Amino acid sequence: MLETKIDKFVKMAEKGPVTLKDASKAINWDVEKIEEVSRFLSSVGTLDLVYPVNFFSEPYITVKRKEEVKPEEMPNGKVLEKYPVNVDNVAGYVTIYFLRGEGRPFYHISLPKVGPYTKIFMNHLKEAIAENVPIQVEDISDPKRILMLKGKFYSETKRAIKMSLEGLSEKDYDVLAATLFHDMFGLGDIEVLMGDDWLEEVAINKAGDPIVVYHRKYGWMKTNLTIDKEEEVLTLASQISRKAGREINLMNPIVDAYLTTGDRVASTMFPISSKGNTITIRRFSRNPWTMIHFIDPKMGTVSKEVAAFLWLAMQYELNILVTGGTASGKTSMLNAICNFIPPHHRVITIEDTREINLPLYLDWNWVPLVTRGANPEGKGEVSMLDLMVASLRMRPDRIIVGEVRRRREAEALFEAMHTGHSVYSTIHADTAAQVIRRLVEPPIEIPETELEALHLIVTQYRDRTKNKRKNLEVAEIVPRGVAGSNAQANYIYRWRARTDEFSRIGEPTRVTEILNLHTGMTVREIDEDLSDKEKVLQWMLDNKLSSIQDVGRVLKAYYTRPDEIVGAAAKGLKPSRVLGD
Repeated sequence: MLETKIDKFVKMAEKGPVTLKDASKAINWDVEKIEEVSRFLSSVGTLDLVYPVNFFSEPYITVKRKEEVKPEEMPNGKVLEKYPVNVDNVAGYVTIYFLRGEGRPFYHISLPKVGPYTKIFMNHLKEAIAENVPIQVEDISDPKRILMLKGKFYSETKRAIKMSLEGLSEKDYDVLAATLFHDMFGLGDIEVLMGDDWLEEVAINKAGDPIVVYHRKYGWMKTNLTIDKEEEVLTLASQISRKAGREINLMNPIVDAYLTTGDRVASTMFPISSKGNTITIRRFSRNPWTMIHFIDPKMGTVSKEVAAFLWLAMQYELNILVTGGTASGKTSMLNAICNFIPPHHRVITIEDTREINLPLYLDWNWVPLVTRGANPEGKGEVSMLDLMVASLRMRPDRIIVGEVRRRREAEALFEAMHTGHSVYSTIHADTAAQVIRRLVEPPIEIPETELEALHLIVTQYRDRTKNKRKNLEVAEIVPRGVAGSNAQANYIYRWRARTDEFSRIGEPTRVTEILNLHTGMTVREIDEDLSDKEKVLQWMLDNKLSSIQDVGRVLKAYYTRPDEIVGAAAKGLKPSRVLGD
């Protein structure tokens, strides 16, 4: 518990009336400062500051409303995992328990506790801080200004706390400043949850219920955090909406908005959500999965052979659709294969929510585009179709689309393929055969001849019993006139659930023909190239080069010095010898 001199002199007064002079001597704080704080605590009903009629009597304080501090209850269950989280100097500690009574994991986060009377007084500082750091409309519409504003806000918060509270360590000042900063500029305690890179979703279903999170390893879990009042949930939703230039109210009870971090927020207001006001935050991944994570036996999402094949397809600009059911890992797989894009290509990404994350070596010529909903008057919408049409005027080498849902989006996607662009996207379907049916049948119903532009379908599967994601199958599209009268899926790889193995079940006839036509590679040369890529993938896994930037460093070196990198992998050399570390 972080207690200040405010908590100390008020606790003295809990036992009976205390003069300002006695309190000053006991805690070594100026009488004037104690009097100033007492006035505020008196105005909010916590204390009575009494000035006796007798001129010779000392002013004294009594406690009107005692603040009870409830001890934190720790869950009684098996500990599955522990790890720290730190956001703006607020250090939390996550412990994931398995609760037998609930039959599933529980997410517990321990946060720094501020003394109850100090916490009340800190509300007094908010108005002064807000006046000293005015926010203009242009500040929240410009990413660079947002960062500057955040820095100014934090500095002013720390300065105000230092002026009001004495005798604390620099670490304690940082904690108090960050706590107040999160309350004013951020999401309160939820801000620390947003610093947990294992979380994909953070959701408030109604006031009084536990905040729930979606963990990349354990799925949906309750947390030990709650928001007690519906007014507080609505206030938080309103703050988020205003920063995005939106408004949530009875006439506009559903709002999609973005945080300054790029995370997407969906809010609904009672009575549209009949149990209460809701907030659901889709957290933009700061440390996304890479193909090295996927081939790691601990995760086992895909085999090295399949990963090498997808790398080959990306290197030579084949068009790919990633498919699967809800939460099957479609976007994660799309993100992982897009890390294989060569460094000299111009990349345009189009998404509803910022989820695609590319290595730094691609950042210099990458334009991320995000859709926007209409304002309360129904104006200002920027759809995915609008962005897809705009992207074709930007001379992209690669176009990455978060998800295709509608006919016009699919038409624009395939038009981009036919005009020579390399295109990658996701679509909801359980198998490659279902993808074909979804594309050619209503409501999307694109002409079957359009499918000839698509080369590969990569299908993801989520095993809900084990919460594991697997690459179910990889298939190529064989167009009309090559194998029968209709476009068909030629299956190349498939995951066998019974043995948990990835098997090669067919030969990539069309991919081989395309590579031979455009590169002159023979079947033997393609197999040798795949073998080299498997060696590099295993080398990265062995040397724990799994982060997006580590993978990026290796790929940048590979595309400029392929023989050297393959040779280093074959010999098992240390990465520092070839990557320039």
